[in-house]
Amino acid sequence: MIKKKPPFKRMSPPQTLALGFVLIILIGTILLMLPISTISGVSTPFIDAFFTATSATCVTGLVIMDTGTHFSMFGQMVMITLVQIGGLGFMTMATMIALVMRKRISLRERLILQESMKQNSMDGIVRLIRKVLFYALFIELTGAILLTIRWSFDMPFAKAIYFGFFHSISMFNNAGFDLFGSIHAPFNSLAGYAHDPAVNLIVMLLIVLGGIGFIVIADLLEFPKNKKFTLHTKVVLSASGALIAISTITIFIFEYSNPLTFEPLTFAQKSLGSLFQAISPRSGGVSTMDVADMRQATQFFIVILMFIGASPGSAGGGIKITTFVILLGAVIAMIRGKETIVFFRRSLSKDRVNKAITMTLLALMLIIFVSMVLSTTEDHQFLEILFEVTSAFGTTGMSMGLTQDLTTFGKIMISIMMFLGRLGPLTLAYALTSKPEKELIKYPEDKIIIG
Repeated sequence: MIKKKPPFKRMSPPQTLALGFVLIILIGTILLMLPISTISGVSTPFIDAFFTATSATCVTGLVIMDTGTHFSMFGQMVMITLVQIGGLGFMTMATMIALVMRKRISLRERLILQESMKQNSMDGIVRLIRKVLFYALFIELTGAILLTIRWSFDMPFAKAIYFGFFHSISMFNNAGFDLFGSIHAPFNSLAGYAHDPAVNLIVMLLIVLGGIGFIVIADLLEFPKNKKFTLHTKVVLSASGALIAISTITIFIFEYSNPLTFEPLTFAQKSLGSLFQAISPRSGGVSTMDVADMRQATQFFIVILMFIGASPGSAGGGIKITTFVILLGAVIAMIRGKETIVFFRRSLSKDRVNKAITMTLLALMLIIFVSMVLSTTEDHQFLEILFEVTSAFGTTGMSMGLTQDLTTFGKIMISIMMFLGRLGPLTLAYALTSKPEKELIKYPEDKIIIG
């Protein structure tokens, strides 16, 4: 008699990832509902705790209650722990524990790690995880020290250390949670440091490093030895740099004469503000300006940036910068009459193009559908709703003020969008479908008219 495997071991890697995130969110919800998690000692309602736990685990940053004024230190530590687990991936954290305890990483666990890190093969996956953990902890520690030094001039040293570590982890994991509601004003993000070059530069660097992905960071650090970059790293770095530059100039132009944002500022302050708002929407989620005060053109442009998102294998969301670049490459190739997409003298296979198109269409349809549904349940302008939905899907965390006014149904829908954005529509689709079967019949090709 053949012994059946337990249900958990019969699950595919995408199913395991989806279930793992759900369990972490539920545990986080229970902990945030405890009276000890709030400053007032009053238990947080289930739906609000669930929304916050989802936002933290999916490293989004959308909040119903201000983190600094509603949650106690215990609640804040629960949230930042969820951010760390969600940002690095629960399987990465589990692997770290296994490595510390010197346990063997099974083939199944390697498959799940491969799925979570968006790798094409299992070769060297455990070695990559070791590097991921080392780089992440080193960058977070460095960021925490730098922020602690800066904020020690504004607050007691012990508080500066706590703020430094909390915000370094939050920014590197592209979560966007902040505690400055307890110092400045609730839901004020980093507006109190809008003109502070040190805070701006440290936070922007943490967001960029967290958004380009661990694979790229590993490639950068190994460049002195290898003397070359992979195609993935070349595309991510060049595309990210170009997008940041274009976004900075666009926001600078749109907001230059806006009396509510840039008009009162000096040229240097406008430039710094434009750069920060160009980097943060890619999944960072913090802002030094009130997004609601920006012009509609800027707000819609930020929606586009949130939709594009960060890099694969990072803590960021969106369709990913590589997907966007492949789509652009396909358009350019089609216009030039070419059959293949070429980047840096390397051609891409058709399955990469098909996957990019599928990912983009799924994301677009999802955002459009949820935005249409919420436009009937939430008493807000459509652009505000579209902004909120895209922010949730891109796990960005920016808001035009809708989050605090969401109905219960709205909170559930935005929570689902955050979950889908972190996991990825394709991963969820694979989790919900059975194993693909080989095509036994190949039908003759034909053509339909396009355009």
